[in-house]
Amino acid sequence: MILLVMTKLVHIPSLLLMLFAFCNCDQEEVDARVVLPENLEVSLDKRANGQVRIGFSAEKANFFRVSFGTDGEMPELVSGNEATFRYTEPGVFTIRVQAHATETDFISEEASVTISEADLGLGIPSSGFTSPESYEGYSLSWRDEFEGTTLSNDWVAETGDGCPNLCGWGNNELQFYRRENARVNEGYLIITAKEESIGGRNYTSTRLKTQGRQQFQFGRIDIRAALPKGQGIWPAFWMLGESITSTPWPACGEIDIMEMIGGAADGRDNTVHGTLHWDTNGTYSTAGGKTSLAEGAILNDNFHVFSIIWTEESITWLLDNEAYHEIPITGNAMDEFREPFFLLINLAVGGNWPGSPDASTNFPQQLVVDYVRVFEKD
Repeated sequence: MILLVMTKLVHIPSLLLMLFAFCNCDQEEVDARVVLPENLEVSLDKRANGQVRIGFSAEKANFFRVSFGTDGEMPELVSGNEATFRYTEPGVFTIRVQAHATETDFISEEASVTISEADLGLGIPSSGFTSPESYEGYSLSWRDEFEGTTLSNDWVAETGDGCPNLCGWGNNELQFYRRENARVNEGYLIITAKEESIGGRNYTSTRLKTQGRQQFQFGRIDIRAALPKGQGIWPAFWMLGESITSTPWPACGEIDIMEMIGGAADGRDNTVHGTLHWDTNGTYSTAGGKTSLAEGAILNDNFHVFSIIWTEESITWLLDNEAYHEIPITGNAMDEFREPFFLLINLAVGGNWPGSPDASTNFPQQLVVDYVRVFEKD
């Protein structure tokens, strides 16, 4: 018995060597049979709103993987012979196409694509209405032309989603406000709404105010801007009573200089609204009007000037210096509109009025403000 055991011990290493030799030989034969793809050809087509289509073909390829050059991206398995991707930021990106025989055996080709702000639909219009810098009977009392590279100290950025006291900012809005989504560049304030997950929300944007820095009572206010577009997009220029810290809304009063409820349906991308909100003996009250551009034009195409003329007797709304609505504010029921107000500029996403973005909504979207000017009656 001892001799038999010894014989087995002697022969086990030999058997293992034979098995390893057989396996290595077999693997070499498998490797020799792998045929790499050949003649990989790649075509690239830039489309609207930052979308890129990549086409590819190769002989003897079993499958393809594609990456579009964004941070942290790995080549993804694709079906067929084309793939599309929509960029949301400008830049130069390297697209890589891999034609695979096996997961580890492949050939590749790269193509470079440059995405500009214009490719994303974010270009700044080169034309539009411009208002004068002076009006008879008025003096310019405050202005921001957004020169330089940073916001002036007259503006405060509100952050978050309004929670816990005013979740969704009172309107079930979907965005998380961040200071980072606003920038000053070449004479413009640019607020960008993005589709990204921050703070438990799926969108980000910016909301600015002059509360505690600049307040206004009566006069004319002009804001020159190019608006964003799309379902669920909600830009606004508006004012709140400086008394809001002690007198809750709506008793503090709200003046909406301009609101646009984005969306191609029913001409929403070409219509602006001017509205008042106030308190009448403990009851919420609101009134307003609207106007639209000619059919075929939208407020994203060019710059426009959104204005109010605010006196002790009335508030009048204007688009490109053409009045379209007026509301009297005399009487005790509307006395909040004869008190100081501060300015707000924001770009909301979603909410009770516009509804949520849908498949037709492209992100990012930009609100571009050229200037804000306030004139007081002489």
